[in-house]
Amino acid sequence: MALQRRRWRIEMTNPGTQSPGKAAASASPDEARTSTPPKQVLVLDVGGSYLKALIQGGRQPIRIVSGADFTPDAMLTRLRSRLHGRHYDAVSIGIPAPVIHGRVLHDPYNLGKGWAGFDYQAAFGCPVRLINDAAMQALGSYKGKHMLFLGLGTGLGSAMIVDGVIAPLELAHLPYRKHTYEYYVGEQARERLGGRKWRANVDAVIEILRAALQPDYVVLGGGNVKHLRELPEGVYRGDNANAFQGGFRLWQEVV
Repeated sequence: MALQRRRWRIEMTNPGTQSPGKAAASASPDEARTSTPPKQVLVLDVGGSYLKALIQGGRQPIRIVSGADFTPDAMLTRLRSRLHGRHYDAVSIGIPAPVIHGRVLHDPYNLGKGWAGFDYQAAFGCPVRLINDAAMQALGSYKGKHMLFLGLGTGLGSAMIVDGVIAPLELAHLPYRKHTYEYYVGEQARERLGGRKWRANVDAVIEILRAALQPDYVVLGGGNVKHLRELPEGVYRGDNANAFQGGFRLWQEVV
């Protein structure tokens, strides 16, 4: 289990309720910092099929097609043409790859090259915080206690939050049956197997991971949640908009 050493602790005013309290972010010394929380945060939720972007206070996210050839330079070019010069003073980016000490460890499996080692702060011209995309949506979905988050999209995203501390996971490519978890529950599996078998695989994977990790509850996010029907007890349907909430929370308070 890969734990991200940079941690965000969520201070709950009333853990277990529907209204989380402040989020505190601790960063390594070489990461971007601000003395006061920024007023306008641009959140980028980078996925294998789409990039979704929202500036704080906005209502409708921008959607940009991504895919296997999508690079950071392509992201910047397409974003600038869609943002039309709108102001932001900080950026949160959720990337489908491990992020350690604010740096992308390796390029995402479902995107183009160049994400690891890219200078995001120089490119955007303002402070930038990077986080695994599943961890960002988990942060926006968190209601207290021990939560397991699984993102059912192009691949399989995963993260846990334990008493307010985020632990991004890399479960997608661990061995499972004859292949990996992602092979059985990712988008290609849904297309290859059909809805009924894919849903059975999702149920089986949830139960295995729940037995291993012992969360108080499980939240399912990602674009393929809409293809699920009844959910097991203790498993809840998340909202993809929670990724933006998680990105905003990264800047609520810096310690």
